[in-house]
Amino acid sequence: MTRVSVIGCGNMGGALVKGLGRTDEHRVTAIDLDPEALESVADDAAETTDDVAAAAEADVVVLAVKPSIVEAVLADLDLSADQTLVSLAAGVPRSFVAARTDATVVRIMPNLAAETGNMAAAATADGLTDEVRALLDDVGEFIEVDEELMDVSTAVNGSGPAFAFYLIDAVKTAGIEGGLDPDQAETLAAQTFKGAAETVLRDDRSVDELIDAVCSPNGTTIEGMEVLWESDADDAVADAVTAAERRSAELSEAFRDE
Repeated sequence: MTRVSVIGCGNMGGALVKGLGRTDEHRVTAIDLDPEALESVADDAAETTDDVAAAAEADVVVLAVKPSIVEAVLADLDLSADQTLVSLAAGVPRSFVAARTDATVVRIMPNLAAETGNMAAAATADGLTDEVRALLDDVGEFIEVDEELMDVSTAVNGSGPAFAFYLIDAVKTAGIEGGLDPDQAETLAAQTFKGAAETVLRDDRSVDELIDAVCSPNGTTIEGMEVLWESDADDAVADAVTAAERRSAELSEAFRDE
């Protein structure tokens, strides 16, 4: 059983604690100065504490704090070369973290679906150990990338859930306006996006081929797709990803100046 300490139990750190807690493969210690944050994950962690020194007992230490306090937290961490430090801090280069610890460092960008075992994550090939691969496998799917691709990865899978929530809400709203009650519309919209995503992952056909499979000639779907094809919807989504990627790069520049 892998001993995992998660430092920072806010939205993303808390999602990881809860996701890992669903398995029998990890003993998770949740570390945070905020009592409410610890209380929110108490049922999923083997131990909760406000003492960062507890991370010294872990095989894998997950650093899930805001970028602005990464350096301060690292100054309080005394890790050995036998340990692995997983940094989730958006925009913080792996080299910045590695220069401040003896542990092996890997940078990853997960998302909130780790809580339900449906996470999408990107991880730097450098520093990625089999222990961390197993940890990521237990809470979803991940890809290995060169660090120069972490900014766009952050935009696609780190920010992507918010973009998906926005689209789900748009479909839900249309359903409500058509007469469905809000709960019905939300269930149909959310489950439809969930099923569509699973189909993309498991089916050998391309996305374009899957669209064709749903669009019967002269049917309802092709009528709706014509509206989307004639709109700027795809450009708006691409612009959202580009904006998030640009912000990630801006955050990185601040740390490269250190």
